[in-house]
Amino acid sequence: MVRNLLIINVVVFILQGNVFNYRQFALHHFGSDYFQPIQLFTHMFLHGGWAHLFSNMFSLFIFGPLLERFWGSQRFLAFYLITGLGASMLYSGVRAYELHGIEQEAVQYIESPTPTGFYNFMESHYAGGYEKRFAIEYQRNPDNEGYITESKKAVTAVFNQAFNMPMLGASGAVFGILMAFGMLFPNLELFLLFLPVPIKAKYFVLLYGGYELYAGFNRVPGDNVAHFAHLGGMLFAYILIKMWQRNDYQDT
Repeated sequence: MVRNLLIINVVVFILQGNVFNYRQFALHHFGSDYFQPIQLFTHMFLHGGWAHLFSNMFSLFIFGPLLERFWGSQRFLAFYLITGLGASMLYSGVRAYELHGIEQEAVQYIESPTPTGFYNFMESHYAGGYEKRFAIEYQRNPDNEGYITESKKAVTAVFNQAFNMPMLGASGAVFGILMAFGMLFPNLELFLLFLPVPIKAKYFVLLYGGYELYAGFNRVPGDNVAHFAHLGGMLFAYILIKMWQRNDYQDT
């Protein structure tokens, strides 16, 4: 099953830029005109670039086979899809909360535009680098109707961009696999490229999860990583494994 998932993800990645528009199947905010329920599943087979694809598939290749042998192919596939779905659900909920906050800020600015408000909004929500010269001129001429109109357009554009930005990738399911690996083989020592000493799987998962939690609550403009999707995959993995362990124990 790990081999099949690797093949599917690579083939889809090749096709998404040549045969179909990936945005149609990436996960959009449920309030967006581009949202379709099927995206809750299809997003996990799309990737934003070769590096994104490689990192996810490398983790699947390293940690997946042992779990597949432990569970069997069917349960492993169910686990992969359920944790990926759980990741998308948690991410969507958190994203809805974030977008509500951005929308409130945008509405507040449009109702009461000021150079300081414009600067704060752009610094908080736009990583593309807006025209600094415009911001300086706006600061010097805060009552200029042309600058006010342009600033409102810019704020609206930033909100629309955030509102319609999709999420894609198998990271939620992959982080679910990492969580499962740490729970089922907690004392197995891992040798990582960026650490000079071995680390037990349970500590690796704990540290990685802690980092994702920190990064999720301290996001900076330009951070396009869906940290709460990663955490969603880990959370649903924990719940699912506990359910399976309880059911398997009762069956015996």
